[in-house]
Amino acid sequence: MQLGKSGAFIKYLKFEKRYSGHTISSYQIDLGQFETFLQSNYPDFTIETSEYSIIRSWIIELSESGLDASSINRKIACLRSYYKFLLREEVISQSPMLKIKVLKTKKKLPHFVKEADMTSMLDNGSFETNHDGMRQRLILELFYGTGMRLSELISLKDGQINLHDQTLKVLGKRNKERVIPFSAPLVSMIMEYRVARDREVELKNGNPFLFVTDNGAQLYPMMVQRIVKKYLKPFSSVEKKSPHVLRHTYATHLLNKGAEINAVKDLLGHSSLSATQVYTHNTFEKLKKTFDQAHPKA
Repeated sequence: MQLGKSGAFIKYLKFEKRYSGHTISSYQIDLGQFETFLQSNYPDFTIETSEYSIIRSWIIELSESGLDASSINRKIACLRSYYKFLLREEVISQSPMLKIKVLKTKKKLPHFVKEADMTSMLDNGSFETNHDGMRQRLILELFYGTGMRLSELISLKDGQINLHDQTLKVLGKRNKERVIPFSAPLVSMIMEYRVARDREVELKNGNPFLFVTDNGAQLYPMMVQRIVKKYLKPFSSVEKKSPHVLRHTYATHLLNKGAEINAVKDLLGHSSLSATQVYTHNTFEKLKKTFDQAHPKA
């Protein structure tokens, strides 16, 4: 489906804004859905000639269909970004998004694993000493020990790890590079995993990635998600069992131990402090619980 200037817009997002592949794919879907809406309801209009009232009616239709507010807000963000691009290209003289407001969403506290449960999982887990077993443990340890994203973990190369300094470099959202420190025990785990990997797996085409499949190819997201879900499954208190929960756990435990919020922001690779502040709610809930249990007037 041709969407006017969308091809140039996608290139702009990819090469100038450096949006992630996931975001670009989502924006393409959003533009396609809006185009379908126009063809069905306003055939005399294109995305480029659309007006405020038309966009508003699409948002209302999405809301009445039961789509959650956060998903609708992403579509609003997509259109806002697209019309801003059209202004820059002088295709339009005014954005129809000026009066469009995002929908209110319920604030959800990030899910995280309790410290005792993380200790039990990592220290008492039955990990085999072969490549597969050591890969599983190191994946969990790196998520919890660095707070990296799933995309950052599967893209992590051997050359990005400095065992002497106990740091690793990751390429985060919008290709922003950051350095993350890790604990001393991870040094030996990484070394032992590499030995097992090089002994048992034949790397494909000189694969430079730290984690590989049993066939020597780069690890893929679904495989990592299955591993994490397997080890989080015994903990009923954890509602969501995904790699991102371990990232949430990393941030929450750091703040619970007194880490400065700006430092946590940098470690996570957040572009704004507001993205990190959501974790302080978990910390506050812990303090409130302590108060309720310990204060005689509580």
